[in-house]
Amino acid sequence: MDSSYSFKIFDNTALLPLNWDNLASTTVFLSKKYLQVLENACPTNMQCHFIGIFNQDDLIGIAISQFIDLNALDSFGERDNSIKNRIRNFVFKKIASHVLIVGNNMLTGQNSFALSSNANPTKAIQTLHESVQELKNKFAQKGIKIHITSFKDYNSKEFELFRIPAFRKDFKFSTQPNMIFTIDTNWHQETDYINSLSKKYRDQYKRGRKRATGIEKRKLPLEEILALEDTIYELYLYVAKNAPFNTFFLPKNHFSVFKEQFKDKFLFYGYFLNGKLIGFNTLIKNGSIMDTYFLGYDETIQREKMLYLNMLYDMIAYSINKKFKSIVFARTALEIKSSVGAKPEEVFGLMRHESYFFNLLLPKVFKYLEPETIWQERNPF
Repeated sequence: MDSSYSFKIFDNTALLPLNWDNLASTTVFLSKKYLQVLENACPTNMQCHFIGIFNQDDLIGIAISQFIDLNALDSFGERDNSIKNRIRNFVFKKIASHVLIVGNNMLTGQNSFALSSNANPTKAIQTLHESVQELKNKFAQKGIKIHITSFKDYNSKEFELFRIPAFRKDFKFSTQPNMIFTIDTNWHQETDYINSLSKKYRDQYKRGRKRATGIEKRKLPLEEILALEDTIYELYLYVAKNAPFNTFFLPKNHFSVFKEQFKDKFLFYGYFLNGKLIGFNTLIKNGSIMDTYFLGYDETIQREKMLYLNMLYDMIAYSINKKFKSIVFARTALEIKSSVGAKPEEVFGLMRHESYFFNLLLPKVFKYLEPETIWQERNPF
């Protein structure tokens, strides 16, 4: 007889099963260590829960959910101030402000769940769907009505797991692609990468490096991150607020907590001009994959020194030297990431509004409200 799966919802990492990390081997973003970062330095408008899926007493699946309260934000992004964006902001505040996501809204890619090799994927996903209803009940008991539930971000192969009746009424959506940089097995150092570029993009590389003359880049230890925390946050906040759309802002202590928890697996690079911090980027070692994380910069110097482009080149050089297989550049700034060799991977999600009427309108509303991105893919090789 085929037994059904069960689930448990945890709101504290101290309560997680002892063998939780055995299932988190595929991605560091489901490990206890990372979940503790969220526990101690989460955006103020976000609340995380951790879901265990069980076959009797055996843990066969793990997942993360994030509740996001959009009412807690003053702005979803200040770069664009069109009528369309003002309507979008009104809609989010009035009819979609309470969002429950299975996945991680701070990252791009499948960081929402992991299953053991002996799990039945269909039953596990069905059980994960059932856990969402329990989460909605928990929030309802606190007087919080969930407006939208969403599962994100899955590539074409991963998305096939969600073709079950439980998701029949959900709206399938796709936003900006995940930009993936694959490291050629013949590249052993940065010069191998440079030599593989076409003349046009080798010239871009030389021009970018020349413009960055005078900038000092160095890896910052925890003590320096703490000492520069106010400046770091100002640089981060400038970039975050000038994004076309934002559903959260990191707390000021996020990077120091991350560094303290992950040590050498979390890399924080500061960029200095005349002794002043004018930019930073962060990287996370995720097995054979290098994940790019948040960054910040002084916009006036960024343009003059082509700082963002140089950051991309630095990330590529480090990852080649350290024998990583690929770099996850995530979404946004698609064209410039494409110009250094990243390729787009389309990712999909599912969304459902609690109102039957609004759920019917989701396909049209989403298309209207999703920030439009026009870009041209480049091939630098």
